[in-house]
Amino acid sequence: MKKGYFGDFGGQFVPELLMPPLIELERAMDEILYTEDFQNDFKRLLKDNVGRPSALTPCPNLSKDTGVNIWLKREDLNHSGAHKINNTLGQALLARKMGKKVLLTETGAGMNGVAVATAAAMMDMKCLVYMGAKDVERQEPNVRRMEVLGAEIIPVESGTRTLKDAINAALRRWIATQSDTHYCFGTAAGPHPFPLLVRELQAVISEEARQQFLDRTGRLPDAVSACVGGGSNAIGAFHHFVPDESVRLVGVEAAGSGEEGCHNSAPLNLGTEGVLHGMRTRLLQTDEGQILPSHSIAPGLDYPGVGPEHAGLQQSGRAEYVTINDSQALNAFKLLARREGIIPALESSHALAWALENADDLQGQHILVNLSGRGDKDMGIVAGLI
Repeated sequence: MKKGYFGDFGGQFVPELLMPPLIELERAMDEILYTEDFQNDFKRLLKDNVGRPSALTPCPNLSKDTGVNIWLKREDLNHSGAHKINNTLGQALLARKMGKKVLLTETGAGMNGVAVATAAAMMDMKCLVYMGAKDVERQEPNVRRMEVLGAEIIPVESGTRTLKDAINAALRRWIATQSDTHYCFGTAAGPHPFPLLVRELQAVISEEARQQFLDRTGRLPDAVSACVGGGSNAIGAFHHFVPDESVRLVGVEAAGSGEEGCHNSAPLNLGTEGVLHGMRTRLLQTDEGQILPSHSIAPGLDYPGVGPEHAGLQQSGRAEYVTINDSQALNAFKLLARREGIIPALESSHALAWALENADDLQGQHILVNLSGRGDKDMGIVAGLI
């Protein structure tokens, strides 16, 4: 496999001015990331500050209702409320060891921004967060949390005013400030080495879940389900199960309203191959290569591309990728809250919805759903819809 590629996907399609910080980051990964000193510090932070290992929670009521043994990997219980903190603490620790003073990032639903702001406060670093103006409006609670944590929020008014445009703006900022700034990329996407770096930091999810499942049941799950926007929680949930061919890996993309021709966030199912944000991957785009608007009721899934490792896993056939629409996700959101007392993020609700919608075919099977975040941030979206 070519360096920085997963099958035919990945690479470094960036302006020449972005190559120096990418090379510096790749060198830091080689020299620092895998050392005993870094790994000990990272594991200590995950234990003392994040609260890892996160729980593996059975869902007795939903399992009884559906005939499917549903288990949740509880990333929603992490400090700051989502899986994002695994990656941001790791990148912040790496950046500090590189001598950087500023953490720069982008955010869609706000959870990555909150996680980076949290890590920056812990590491005594400045934090800049680029966020689409539309997302600033619909994720107001997380904007307030970032501000309380000391982050500077920069609303992005260009394009569709969502995550894609926030990434574009953040990459331009990084070109001008690379000497003292680390771009804490929030998902397993972008130019090499970001997809690899984020995967390595999020793989703690599947490392824990695999052992927890063996300890609790004496077997592996029949399937692992995780939502896919950029794809960081899913690649973390999948990684240590990839060699286990008996375990289905199911990535769940957002189908929007589900109506024919609607805007969606499903480039693996409905997109084509192309280049965006420095990587070759599958994209929502026109025949001329213009990026199409994306949509999901879950802001964190609202992205027209996907991390290249997912495109590679789809290409190889090791993972399958399906779609769930807004109303199906809302139904899963409501059922988990009312039957198990857990309010999931709308992003994670897509992953749970796959198990619920396919219950007839999954009877008696053990399904592990990665609950990537909690739903407090989505109260404004779901109000009046459930």
